[in-house]
This record gives sequence, structure tokens and C-alpha cells, in this order.
Amino acid sequence: MNYADKLKFLTSSIFTEMANHKHRLMGQGIDVIDLGIGSPDLPPPDHVRQALADAVLQPNTYGYAHQQGFPTLRTAFSEWFKKRFNGVELDPATEVLTLMGSQDGLSHLPAALMNPGDLALIPDPSYPVYAAGLHLASVEIAPLPLLAKNNFLPDFAAIPAEVAKRAKMMLISYPGNPIPAVADESVYREAIEFCKKHEIVLVHDLAYSELAFDDYRPMSILEIPGAKDVAVEFHSLSKSFSMAGCRIGFLAGNADVVKALATLKSNIDYGVFGAVQTAATVALSGDQSYTREMSSVYQERRDALVDGLAELGWVVDKPKATMFVWAKLPYSDISSMEFCLRLVESAGVVMIPGQAFGEQGEGYVRIALVQPVERLQEVVRRIAACGILTPVMNK
Repeated sequence: MNYADKLKFLTSSIFTEMANHKHRLMGQGIDVIDLGIGSPDLPPPDHVRQALADAVLQPNTYGYAHQQGFPTLRTAFSEWFKKRFNGVELDPATEVLTLMGSQDGLSHLPAALMNPGDLALIPDPSYPVYAAGLHLASVEIAPLPLLAKNNFLPDFAAIPAEVAKRAKMMLISYPGNPIPAVADESVYREAIEFCKKHEIVLVHDLAYSELAFDDYRPMSILEIPGAKDVAVEFHSLSKSFSMAGCRIGFLAGNADVVKALATLKSNIDYGVFGAVQTAATVALSGDQSYTREMSSVYQERRDALVDGLAELGWVVDKPKATMFVWAKLPYSDISSMEFCLRLVESAGVVMIPGQAFGEQGEGYVRIALVQPVERLQEVVRRIAACGILTPVMNK
């Protein structure tokens, strides 16, 4: 069978390969600690789970849901957004769209905004769905290199003039995945100014707005005056309320962009399951202490892992947000893929090689903090015991 050429560009192979190694070892009775995929291991708040359970039992729950999202849910999101982000006003009817998770929107937005042969700017490294959505829409990609020397922030001045002229969309994400770097207001202002000048739609992925540490509170790009002229922002309850399997998220901001995605999605799905929308409404409108408690758990995990690795000589930066650590390889004479393969074979620990996220990811690994502190301490012990850090410890 002949497949569409665009499938050749979809990069799930590394994730699949690491998963295959994991399952092969588990089949041999080996205890594998998976720090690969960022799937929350904590449950949602009790009151959200109860709301979901109650809604599932209602006999009228199983029809088609409102495609754009229940008006009550979009209103709850708008009210939550206003409280959380410095009084930002969103019209729930025109500036908010409910999605089957932010990945749903990220993968479909390019097809709603661009034509084959158009060009989009995305970070390198970046979350794989950014590129996947563009490839599926037959859109060309121009990378925004995220380099350590620039604190993993884009250098807008370095974008070639011909690229800026052709670009129809720019995507950024702070705090991001795989790099949990953070940005301040000046970065957002520069991005907005650049996109206004070149008539580019600016897309900000803020999936980790509520998972932050050390009293850091991520801001929304929509807090910048005039942002809605060019910008939209993705939000997700996957990480904020540990509802990843429920598949619920939002697009907010520029009404024209929201309408374009809503039009596309009205032709391909019937919206999020109503019981999930009910639970999401409760999550957004209820007690918000869960997000602080959840962040505290992940902060403790971050400290246990990073401090433990530092004692072994592998020094990596402590992220201010997200459930990921972006770790520079402890020595340079090995690829990120080879390092991860050696680690899973010798220590039974799964990490994701940085090359899975783009050319600039080589030399790094992404570590997901999705295990309890005790298991992360065990990861440190296994790394120490397996000898993979011997070149570092012998220096």
C-alpha cells in the first residue's frame, strides 16, 4: 500500500522505539522506571472526579456535545482566565473554543489558517505536534533555534527577512516542552510587535500555566495590550488538573483565528464528551488550591532528581515550571539516542533523547517527573550503579 508522502515527516519513531525497549525489558521481568512520556500520575481533584462520575450517570449525557463547547464551560473558562491573568477579558461566544485537548487544536490550526506551500515558524526543539500539524497541512517549516546561550529564547532579529515576509504563523511556548524555559513580558512584547509588523498569526502554547515552582507564576501573552490583534493561546486541563486522559483544552484570543479553527472542527468532530465538559466546568469554577498542591508535589520531585544527579556530578538546571527537566548530556562524545539506549539497558530507566524534538535538541535528554520521589531517588541510585556517569566521576 502507498501512503501519503506527508506521513514520512511524522516523528513518532523515537518515542515508539523507547517504548518498545521498555516493554521488552518488562517482559523479561525487569523493573523499568519510565521518565519518558509526560503523562500525569496524579489524579484530578476529588470534587472534579465526583462531578465526572455524577455526569456519566445522567441518561442525557450520551448525545452529541456542543461542538464549540457548552456555553457554561466557555463562560467558566473566561471567568477563570480573568481571575488568573490580570483581568483579561474574553468573550466566551467568540474568543473561546473548547478542544479535545490542546494537541487537538495545535494539530488542526495550521490547516485552518494556511495553504499548502505557506510557511510557519516554530521553535527548535519543540513539542512534536507543532511540526506534525504543519506537515499534515503541507506547510513549510522555518525553525526558531532555542539555544542555551540565549536562555532558550527566540532571537527574532535573526529571522531572515525573506522568512518573515513569507511566514503566516509563528508558534512559541513558555514555559515549554521539551525545554521548560520561561519568558518575561519583554519577550511577548517583542513577539507581538514582530508578528504585527509582518502580519503573522502568533500562537502561544501555555499548557503548563498552573504547574510552576518557587513562587513563579507564568503569565498569559493575552495580558499584553493589543495581543488579541494577532495572538491566540492554547490552554489545557491535562496538566493543570491532571485530566490528560479526559482530553479537554481551549483556544483563546483573536476571534478570527478562533472562528477559523471552529469552522474546521465543525466538519470533523462533534466536540468533547459532555460529562468531561461538566467536570472541566467544576474544575475551573471551583477551589483552585489543587494546582498549588500539585505544583508542590512536582517541585519536590524536581529537587529530589536534580539534587541527586548533582551529587553524582551530572549538573542540570532546575526548571521553574512544567513536569520536565531538560538535561544537557554529562559528556559530549555520545549522542542523545545512544545515551538513552545505554541507560534503559543498563539501568532500566527511560528518558527521551533530545533529537526527538528537533536538530537543536541533540546533546540533551528530556526527563519527565512522573514518578514519586522514592522512584526518582531509585533512578539516581541506578544511574550511579550502572556506570554511565563514569566518565564524569573520573574527571
